[in-house]
Amino acid sequence: MKLGISHRSDALKVRKLFRKTRFGFFALFAVVVLAISALSIRTVSRELEDEYISNSESIAKNIADSSVDILLNRNLATLQSLIDQFVQIQSIRYIYITSDTGEFLAHTFVPGIPDQILESDPSLTEPVERSIAGMGDFVEVGSPILSGVAGTVHVGMDLELLGLKIRRAMGQQIALLCVILVVGVLASIWLVNLASKPLTDLLDYVAQLARARAGDAPPEEAILVRDDEVGDMARLIQYAATPREDSGERSGSGR
Repeated sequence: MKLGISHRSDALKVRKLFRKTRFGFFALFAVVVLAISALSIRTVSRELEDEYISNSESIAKNIADSSVDILLNRNLATLQSLIDQFVQIQSIRYIYITSDTGEFLAHTFVPGIPDQILESDPSLTEPVERSIAGMGDFVEVGSPILSGVAGTVHVGMDLELLGLKIRRAMGQQIALLCVILVVGVLASIWLVNLASKPLTDLLDYVAQLARARAGDAPPEEAILVRDDEVGDMARLIQYAATPREDSGERSGSGR
């Protein structure tokens, strides 16, 4: 009975032996997933933002090219109609066109032009982020009309929509990485259990060998045919546990 208890205790010790290995696998997978997540968030955010700005610049240039003849004819009603069509695009929140002197020729602001826009440089074409009270946060790009001689087109793109796209893309990637983490942890547990099974079999054999010396049935010798280190250890233990005739003779002569 004591041998049975000892055997169960040894089996538990085998499991405890690989506890740090399991934890190491889990920590390794967690670090890898966190590192990939951080890198993915940064990369996806930058790429989507660059794509967003590039699309904005293309739209601004398209409006600038389309408004050349309109401005030369001073047909401001047609110019207003033109930008009203483009503002229907989901990501575009506002458009305004200024002359070379800074005069506002057309815009889509209702009821009026915000102070942040009035105080800004009308000839600026570089991407700039704006926070307009009552409207939200935007990235604004500009495109010159006839190299700035006829004015400048300004297009404001909604950053909230950009953030939504980034969160959606990151949500998909994080979900995939979490699946990889779970699968990796489960696979590591399975591999550790697979690696610990030969040691458990060896402990079983040692316990059976001890019981056999106490008068119980002889142990199963299937483990002795293994050609790995566990088989070598089992054969060595069997050899050490087998009584020797010469040791018996020496014991008799000593008496």
